[in-house]
Amino acid sequence: MSPTIPSTQKAVVFETNGGPLEYKDIPVPKPKSNEILINVKYSGVCHTDLHAWKGDWPLDNKLPLVGGHEGAGVVVALGENVTGWNIGDYAGIKWLNGSCLNCEYCIQGAESSCAKADLSGFTHDGSFQQYATADATQAARIPKEVDLAEVAPILCAGITVYKALKTADLRIGQWVAISGAGGGLGSLAVQYAKALGLRVLGIDGGADKGEFVKSLGAEVYVDFTKTKDVVAEVQKATNGGPHGVINVSVSPHAINQSVQYARTLGKIVLVGLPSGAVVNSDVFWHVLKSIEIKGSYVGNREDSAEAIDLFARGLVKAPIKIIGLSELAKVYEQMEAGAIIGRYVVDTSK
Repeated sequence: MSPTIPSTQKAVVFETNGGPLEYKDIPVPKPKSNEILINVKYSGVCHTDLHAWKGDWPLDNKLPLVGGHEGAGVVVALGENVTGWNIGDYAGIKWLNGSCLNCEYCIQGAESSCAKADLSGFTHDGSFQQYATADATQAARIPKEVDLAEVAPILCAGITVYKALKTADLRIGQWVAISGAGGGLGSLAVQYAKALGLRVLGIDGGADKGEFVKSLGAEVYVDFTKTKDVVAEVQKATNGGPHGVINVSVSPHAINQSVQYARTLGKIVLVGLPSGAVVNSDVFWHVLKSIEIKGSYVGNREDSAEAIDLFARGLVKAPIKIIGLSELAKVYEQMEAGAIIGRYVVDTSK
């Protein structure tokens, strides 16, 4: 039997960029012919959600908007053309809600680069609501044995850092530096790197984050608040510099340091998106060291399935703190202050 679906639901909505985050009743959306309707139980909170609310990216988001793109829940309705999904399946809402599937980027698996990409919590109402629609092709399939609260951050943060590690193209036993290792993305990047057989050096600020990062498997922790020369310290700890760097930090200074401490032939992967930031690389040393600077966006359907599988097998844990959806504004305040360790997840029932 199909579950009873209410006509209204609780959600957090903002009418203007930077305006009030209103926790209120809104209509439950109806799935289009290619969509599924998900009863969102939990949603992770990502730094991208903060950018969407503030409107400080050079991209236009829809207004009014329900943010969120790490939603984990249960399928409660199917569009008329949907196949391969059943009522009661566990499903996830990702950043990439849909794409054309026919352009030159989609056909090579770079669906997130599609010019017609529909983005959850940005151009499509996202997961900070109790019921949300998702394109049936792009929605993530979640195994039934998985805890929905814990898997929520995997749907963006986990998939994103897993894809970044694949982009770095490192070999087992090589060093990878995670810049911003104590945050939501960084804490997952440390674990995915360990699962892939890499040696991990974490960079962040504060002794508490150091203990946290090492508990996740980092061999070395560099505290930028106490280390006078981060570049020298990183190179010393890795005997010449890491073979790869995953920049999840939103500090332009940290990103530019990574170009300096990377090993010869090293790969610097850019993930975090600080507003207006520019990467500076000395051309002479860039050429002589033959380093590579790469951007890595969110993963495709294959990356998503692999990242979820590693989580489901217990190789990655999501360090989360659960609060009510009604308290979302408090998370944004902590996020702006850089005070979050791990990842916040909101319970849509509270």
